Amino acid sequence: MELRDLLVTPIVILVVYILAHLARPYVTDSVTRAYFFPALTLRIVCSISLGLLYQFYYKGGDTFNYHTLGSRIVWEAFIREPIAGVKLIFGELNPGSGLYEYTSRILFVRDPNSYFLVRIAAFFDLFTFSSYSGTAVLFAAVSFSGAWAFFLTFYKKIPSLHFQLSLGVLFIPSVVFWGSGILKDTIVVAAIGFATHYIDLLFIQKKRRLRYFIFLLISLFVILEVRKFILQAFIPAAILWIYIQRLMSIKSLVVRALIFPLLFIFITYGAYWAVVKVGEGDSRYAIDKITTTAQITAYDIGFFTGKDAGSRYSLGELDGTFSDMLSKAPAAINVSLFRPYLWEIRSPLMLFSAFESFLFTILLGYILMSKNTRIFSTLKRPDIIFTVTVSIILAFAVGITSYNFGTLSRYKIQFLPFFAVAMILITHYSKRERKFDEFDSTEYRS
Repeated sequence: MELRDLLVTPIVILVVYILAHLARPYVTDSVTRAYFFPALTLRIVCSISLGLLYQFYYKGGDTFNYHTLGSRIVWEAFIREPIAGVKLIFGELNPGSGLYEYTSRILFVRDPNSYFLVRIAAFFDLFTFSSYSGTAVLFAAVSFSGAWAFFLTFYKKIPSLHFQLSLGVLFIPSVVFWGSGILKDTIVVAAIGFATHYIDLLFIQKKRRLRYFIFLLISLFVILEVRKFILQAFIPAAILWIYIQRLMSIKSLVVRALIFPLLFIFITYGAYWAVVKVGEGDSRYAIDKITTTAQITAYDIGFFTGKDAGSRYSLGELDGTFSDMLSKAPAAINVSLFRPYLWEIRSPLMLFSAFESFLFTILLGYILMSKNTRIFSTLKRPDIIFTVTVSIILAFAVGITSYNFGTLSRYKIQFLPFFAVAMILITHYSKRERKFDEFDSTEYRS
């Protein structure tokens, strides 16, 4: 925390609230208005708290490396040589760019995914005089915007679930805390929220607007630049969502039955093509290298780069084959969704993660054991298929590659809102179908 933070951050917060106040009438109604500013405020508080945690508890870490050893250097270049600053933010970095004086000091300059985040932070630094807290507040505002778009996507489908959806999207503690500061997770959470929103508008609601398409492309591009594996999981699920929606819109059961095999082939091919295309240009995410990448990432995080992030866990030795990864899928999904268990707590921060996982376990247990639940009948609904698919694929990907609970608590925030929405929708539709069953039974007896 520096003097510039104390001077600049209050002004940045004031500007964010003014802009939010101007935008609120266009993105809220009489019901959702009550959640708007509390959700924004919580993210702003968490963005500053995250910085304090890294400064005084971790004594450094990713968020400061992105800023102090990243965007701050770009900002200094912009002040001294504006052209050099513009190149560092928007240009290609190569040996002939004449920027070695600055790039030699930037920690993540050789990591394109991490440097993309540095570019974003450096752009925000231009408005905050490179104040860490001020820039973190802007990250929080972006994160909130993406989360709000995600919330509106499902709220507009079932307005009566506004309270449950607000809890599951806007107020999950780990998502808000780890998804508000200067971290990759913040940008990914925002981008995946926007991508979901604009896919729904364009392909589910069929509202064809050029600006929606542009915003969707920007969202997907951001995910591609920051975390490719998220996009490799998200696009197949989105394709499934769109085409199952198309299938369910067909009234005739006979036509559905005839189309389904062709649709299944198309979805499978489309998902495979998307995974291959996303992995192009990066050998780590090529279809024949994914298992090796997962193996290397798991051991790197578990034993080296992430060893200080939290207690380590293991799913057993990885041999770099698809069959071995698939055999560990149940354990990987379980660790992502329901661990750490309460008895695995090793630090104060793990207490919050364990308690949150325990609540998800209780909620899923209630759904499975409730006599109102009609899980299999609700799984035919496109929105549930989509949110469950994203949750399962990303839970598997994150669980198999994290290998310590500290890193896991950050990576899992990208799919927890999907999992929460899936459980909310399953509960809602189960109760509704049970009411229909009881009504039909009563009519039959009469």
